[in-house]
Amino acid sequence: MKGINWVRKLTSRKLWTAVASFVSMMIVAMGGAENTATQVTALIMAGASVVAYIIGEGLTDSANIGVEVETEVEMDDTEE
Repeated sequence: MKGINWVRKLTSRKLWTAVASFVSMMIVAMGGAENTATQVTALIMAGASVVAYIIGEGLTDSANIGVEVETEVEMDDTEE
């Protein structure tokens, strides 16, 4: 378990596609309707998008900790 990069795994589209495919096939195999399988697959992929976005934003935010942003404020001669 030490060598597994969980961030990379959880943001992998291949992983989420495989999970969605497995779950939808299990629904159909157990006698569920194809409509149900399609809806569940859509929910899994939507959830995967949210997970990937949250992890990506978290990594971006953590990489920017301690980075100062310099901004210049220009003033007209008439302002003081």
